[in-house]
Amino acid sequence: MKPTHVEHIGIAVANLDEAIKYYEDVLGLECYAIEEVAEQKVKVAFFQVGDTKIELLETTDPEGPVGKFVEKKGPGVHHIAFAVECTDGALKAAEEKGVSLIDKTHRIGAESLKIGFLHPKSTFGVLTEFCSK
Repeated sequence: MKPTHVEHIGIAVANLDEAIKYYEDVLGLECYAIEEVAEQKVKVAFFQVGDTKIELLETTDPEGPVGKFVEKKGPGVHHIAFAVECTDGALKAAEEKGVSLIDKTHRIGAESLKIGFLHPKSTFGVLTEFCSK
């Protein structure tokens, strides 16, 4: 398992509309889609920067993972996602190397990607995600 590129960087925000305005007006990026992922209790805005996307994440439920993150740490970088050939294979390989997993098998995330997370206690404090199509 070797990542092909950084698929996206997830950034938790308190107000999606205000954050989109910053990324468009100040950075000159274009929000190409907004999607709600009910299972993860978030609304996501997408920006493409080269091969990498920026995902702005606004909670739809204060008790959801992003809601708790913003409450505890404030807005900011939430996770980094790596594109891999097979999410399940990458999760298994990481677990075999002693990494604690949040997801033992993939689930479906934004843009219908197969996603799985590694626990930040095993990744030097960085919530890490594997993604595949």
